[in-house]
Amino acid sequence: MVEIARVFAFGTLKKGFVLHRRGLAGAHYCGRAQTRKAYPMVIAGQWFAPMMFDEPGTGSIVSGELYELSGEMLSKLDRLESVGQPGHFRKCIELETASGNLADAFAYFKARRLAVPIYTGYLSTYDDDRFVPPERRS
Repeated sequence: MVEIARVFAFGTLKKGFVLHRRGLAGAHYCGRAQTRKAYPMVIAGQWFAPMMFDEPGTGSIVSGELYELSGEMLSKLDRLESVGQPGHFRKCIELETASGNLADAFAYFKARRLAVPIYTGYLSTYDDDRFVPPERRS
């Protein structure tokens, strides 16, 4: 039996952004979704990365995309998102889909200490194009 997981993509994993193919190629797109609670999301760090902090009730309702994927794909995504390294983790959160249904999905979070410097205030939607992908970092 294949394990299925849901993932909420709010930044560079969304369609049309640089890490989508690398992280979610082959995943089932379930549609648009947003967090049920507000979360702080910013553009931060030396690579201009979108980062969401595990501080529910602070920030904004964050919009993104909901995906279903295999456990194997989730493990690959965890490596891409540096899960297991200090300050990088995923957690299950509650979402509301575009059709108004509720869904639980994993979201990737960063520790605030990784967000230096912070370039934006709290965002509800990621549409920034400054992110530096791993292959372009020196």
